[in-house]
Amino acid sequence: MRAVWYDRQGPARAVLQTGELPTPGPQLGQVRVRLEAAGINPSDTYRRGGAAPMEYARVIPSSDGAGTIDRVGPGVAEDWVGRRVWLYNGQRNGRWMGTGCEYIALDASLVTPLPDHVSFAEGATLGIPAMTAHRCVFVAGPVQGRVVLVTGGAGAVGHYAVQLASWAGAEVIATVSSAEKAARARAGGAAHVIDYRREDVAARVREITRGAGVDHVVDVDLGGNLAAVLASVRDNGSIAYYATNGARTPPVDLRLLMQKNLSLFGMVLPTSPQESRRRAQADLARWSATPGRIMSVAARFPLFEAAAAHEAVERGDKVGTVVLDCAR
Repeated sequence: MRAVWYDRQGPARAVLQTGELPTPGPQLGQVRVRLEAAGINPSDTYRRGGAAPMEYARVIPSSDGAGTIDRVGPGVAEDWVGRRVWLYNGQRNGRWMGTGCEYIALDASLVTPLPDHVSFAEGATLGIPAMTAHRCVFVAGPVQGRVVLVTGGAGAVGHYAVQLASWAGAEVIATVSSAEKAARARAGGAAHVIDYRREDVAARVREITRGAGVDHVVDVDLGGNLAAVLASVRDNGSIAYYATNGARTPPVDLRLLMQKNLSLFGMVLPTSPQESRRRAQADLARWSATPGRIMSVAARFPLFEAAAAHEAVERGDKVGTVVLDCAR
């Protein structure tokens, strides 16, 4: 099969290689997916760049993808063959082989049916972004009738968080950095949008909520946003965060958290509870079954232009997910 891989870490153009590798076969409890598209997340570029030690001598990058099941291993029903699916955690959990290739074999539990009206490229934007958003939205309980603040509400994870929270009956406040991103957040279901570059986020939240604050926060950079988030959440509220690039070790007023009875949740998908991941897959299957959902493809590259695709992610200005077309 055609594939992209690296056997050392560094800049994309210096370490990514292209060529052919043996096509995998499905083992016990696995399915093999003929990949049409692979999603590239920031975490894929971090790992390639050296943010964490290499676990394997060779790595095919990318964890997310979409395609068609063409073979099943022992213990998997034959009627899975031919199904369109999206998948997550490809290059994770003990696997060196991710989705930057034409075929992947992985546990059947990691694939979810893809509705016919959703393209493979759109399906490849689910995976880590949508699964992370789901966990962060619902980790503290149901959000129906509650007010949820989503920081970075136009980003890959944040935009799914806006859509899922709105779908579940929450009143959503989203922070953004431009008029274009404000329109995107509103299209996803945000009832209120705050431009954090021009407005005082905490003051606007107090205005919108008539001084009450929000029930729950989904945060893109807790270290960088800590002051505004703590000033925005009400007593007995909760905060879920999935990144903290602004500050990894910020000073935290633990007494304030205690006095406000706040619940704080950090989120990394590969080690999150299996039960929550199964629920996320089931909810996302129901959510995506309705046409009109927004699954944003920021850019598409042929498989062997993976280096350019990684660089597009690293520039940090994308809106949605950068996708590799595995079949071309």
